[in-house]
Amino acid sequence: MSDRFMNEINMTMMTDFYELTMANGYLETGMADNIACFDMFFRNIPDGGGFAIMAGLEQLIEYLKELHFTDEDINFLRGKGFFSERFLDYLKNFKLECDIWAVPEGTPIFPYEPIVTVKGPVIQAQFLETLILLMINHQSLIATKANRIVRSANGRAVMEFGTRRAHGTSAAAYGARAAYIAGCVGTACAVVDRDMGVPALGTMAHSWVQMYDSEYEAFKKYAEIYPTNCVLLVDTYNVLKSGVPNAIKVFKELNPPKKGIRIDSGDITYLTKQARKMLDEAGLTDCQICISNSLDEYLIREVLREGACIDSFGVGERLITAKSEPVFGGVYKLSALEKDGKMIPKIKISENVAKITNPGYKKLYRFYDKATNKALADVIALASEPVPCAEGYEIFNPNAVWKRKKLTNYRVEELQKQIFSGGKCVYESPSVNEIREYCAKQVDNLWPEILRFENPQEYYVDLSEELWKVKNELLEEHAAE
Repeated sequence: MSDRFMNEINMTMMTDFYELTMANGYLETGMADNIACFDMFFRNIPDGGGFAIMAGLEQLIEYLKELHFTDEDINFLRGKGFFSERFLDYLKNFKLECDIWAVPEGTPIFPYEPIVTVKGPVIQAQFLETLILLMINHQSLIATKANRIVRSANGRAVMEFGTRRAHGTSAAAYGARAAYIAGCVGTACAVVDRDMGVPALGTMAHSWVQMYDSEYEAFKKYAEIYPTNCVLLVDTYNVLKSGVPNAIKVFKELNPPKKGIRIDSGDITYLTKQARKMLDEAGLTDCQICISNSLDEYLIREVLREGACIDSFGVGERLITAKSEPVFGGVYKLSALEKDGKMIPKIKISENVAKITNPGYKKLYRFYDKATNKALADVIALASEPVPCAEGYEIFNPNAVWKRKKLTNYRVEELQKQIFSGGKCVYESPSVNEIREYCAKQVDNLWPEILRFENPQEYYVDLSEELWKVKNELLEEHAAE
């Protein structure tokens, strides 16, 4: 599906300026056609969780398909006085030539795994950095947060209500998409329904109630207009003294096929317990209770533990902004350069151990237990290594080389799928509903210990022994310099 929302503007110049200066430099020094390999990965899981959710790939694909420089772009760059005419001519005739692999959207991902890999002329592979990070970082962040909130609701519906709190229009739209992928049932944002197929949902604001001479009249008019979506906001004045009683009166008089109340303030546990009792005593056991107002996974979990009577949640600002940890932190690093037809591993070294990269042109594998279908471990291996499918494969721990875990009765899956070949898209993006269904199944394949919010079990992500040897050799080589 073409992304109407993104295609309203040419995204090519949505890039860090140094991507352009480096590209110009590569051309001027004769390096432009050197084949390079870059990996995108992240170092830390938001909120100290056990896993993140991959999202944003469809928008990245749309960007790459439309990647071109307009006359306006060329004239702007010429006016900066930094760039050679040869480079500007290259941009004018730009054609993507890279091979690109990525982990599909909706897949649980873990630190240091290559979730996007780009291999191609360095002048292009380098330039793609900014938009790859922008697209994948943002949606993966929101999808990860949304999945935590959805899991905290323990099977109850969660609606994304954050449009008005998002950091701009694109953050609202793509955040809603990411939240839906991760398990939300829909969004308050109408354009996301129109352009991306995410169901738009909504009821009324307090202003609707205030417009009428009485709360009862406001409820009755709404029920008459929207009998199949009759969810009444009962906290404009007093939830238990007027809101719920007036809602009950309207429901009994008109008997709309869908009945619900929404509470947007106050003591959630107390109010929902009392409202549920009043509704049930009135014979309205089918009337559902929806809660909104600055919710997150911790508050939802807590009120449910307290026995709050809630059927669904509307979650806004703390979801759409990932308020508790609003940066995903994915990075894009050079991992290999081609020389004489061979990929030569490259490594970035730092005194901060967490910033040392994994070198080489690599592949990513996930091992599943055949009996339970639960994910056992991920292995990052050199692309030149055979697929690790032999019975009794040993998982090698690079942080404790004497520790080995032998796997039996397993199946193995290569996680990255090829997205572009020689600049041509060879991947058909699933529908947003297919991605959402896939995400739910993939999260279900994780052990419960990894799903914990606090102190989750660390999932095994190990290097193959061959990759570990290459990395160790490079570290020793540079230590001797």
